Amino acid sequence: MAAANADFFQLLLDYSQWANDLIMDRAREASESDYMADANGLSFGSLHATLIHIMTSEIIWLARWTGGTPPEWVAKVRQSGEIARNEIPSLKALSELWRENSDRFRSFARTLTDEAIATPLAYRDLSGNESNQPLRELIAHVVNHGTQYRSEASVRLTQLGLSPGDMDFVAFARGG
Repeated sequence: MAAANADFFQLLLDYSQWANDLIMDRAREASESDYMADANGLSFGSLHATLIHIMTSEIIWLARWTGGTPPEWVAKVRQSGEIARNEIPSLKALSELWRENSDRFRSFARTLTDEAIATPLAYRDLSGNESNQPLRELIAHVVNHGTQYRSEASVRLTQLGLSPGDMDFVAFARGG
């Protein structure tokens, strides 16, 4: 993989949080019934569960990157509908966690160095398998993963008449 510097990965993480915020801002405008309803095309059923999946994935990865341990309940990230029912049952509860997570991500981005992004990071996936990859690859994965699920959420929001608008990187780079 071609070398890239820490500034580039800070920019990617900032972009990802900016795009997350666009989605969350529009989700807050949805009626509770539309927000919680299962809808075709959403991998986790509802808009609520889809947003939970985005956030819990980020919580897991940030914990791995910083040597911490994520809360036990996020291990069910692939069952985000269950988390939605049992751990984060409302948009209000999710909004609070979303803001905290976004702040942590932005703070982490400010700590990145060229050396840190090139350093292999040993971790275990949710199945317990050991892996070892440079941090830059893991950051790229998280940003790409977020794009996938933000896209699903964006389609649902657009169906509800609440399009988040242009979430392209270039829109962010131009001052979003």
